[in-house]
Amino acid sequence: MAGIQLRGLVKRYGQGAHAVPVLHGIDASVHDGEFVVIVGPSGCGKSTLLRMVAGLEEITEGEVQIGERVVNELEPAERDIAMVFQNYALYPHMTVFDNMAYGLKIARVPRDEIRARVDKAAAILELGGLLHRKPRELSGGQRQRVAMGRAIVRQPQVFLFDEPLSNLDAKLRAQTRLEIQTLHRELGITSLFVTHDQVEAMTLAQRMLVMNGGRMEQFGTPQEVYEQPASTFVASFIGSPPMNLLQQARGVPQGRILGVRPEHLRLSAQIDGNGWVARVNAQEMLGAERLLYLRLGDESVIVRVDEATPVPPIGSEVQVTPRADRLHWFDAATGLRGEEPT
Repeated sequence: MAGIQLRGLVKRYGQGAHAVPVLHGIDASVHDGEFVVIVGPSGCGKSTLLRMVAGLEEITEGEVQIGERVVNELEPAERDIAMVFQNYALYPHMTVFDNMAYGLKIARVPRDEIRARVDKAAAILELGGLLHRKPRELSGGQRQRVAMGRAIVRQPQVFLFDEPLSNLDAKLRAQTRLEIQTLHRELGITSLFVTHDQVEAMTLAQRMLVMNGGRMEQFGTPQEVYEQPASTFVASFIGSPPMNLLQQARGVPQGRILGVRPEHLRLSAQIDGNGWVARVNAQEMLGAERLLYLRLGDESVIVRVDEATPVPPIGSEVQVTPRADRLHWFDAATGLRGEEPT
């Protein structure tokens, strides 16, 4: 196994004045055995970054180090990595066993060792009874496990996952997330996992690298990113529903943005002047909790309440009070996190 060092990674397409910048200097250190999720909206450069680590995209500037080696000039096959793609990329005419074993056969691994590696990976992924089947005879979740099994048998230093769960339905995604967590605990292999789904990132990551517009907005544990977002972008992207960001509410000074999570707002039908007065626009029932969508002046506010909280009628006025110990302040000009105003 090995850690990954990203130093000043820049990616541009084209040359000279017509070059299009895609990544703007990414610096990050992934520890040996760590599971890091790269998350961000479509087009932010996360897959490009992963492909640069894999050797599938040329590096314009900067350096990628895997273990003790700088791998900029190495071919993908020389980097000791295994990659799992969104589209599975299985050979339709081969059995599950042959799909998992193919890379080892090309590398001229002895037949007995191939069998041992495939059987071990199949046991981990609960594929033992499916080794004789063709991909067309498998479900989407089973195909994805075969793709992961093909990576496992390689016994690489690093796993790279490029949105591997995107083609699965919601139930299978949740199930496969648990399988990936179990897999990482058992194997302990350094992993980079790309997704646009912030729920997926929060549940899988030991640390998460949040990207926006080709830049790294924040790199930290899910708890750090959720509780101390580095910018308004992170605050609005991480969390479901997102953090409320207010500029016009009472008590917000000029040039500042106040952030508060929906669960850190207290709702009251009694208006006593100690909070903000807002109008109820809509509600969303989510089983054990509800989301209330309010209008506060020209701004929208979301409040999360539990099932025991009485829901005020649509169109009624309510009082909303934020928890004083759960306020987040950002600079309105830069969007960056700042100190609490005095």
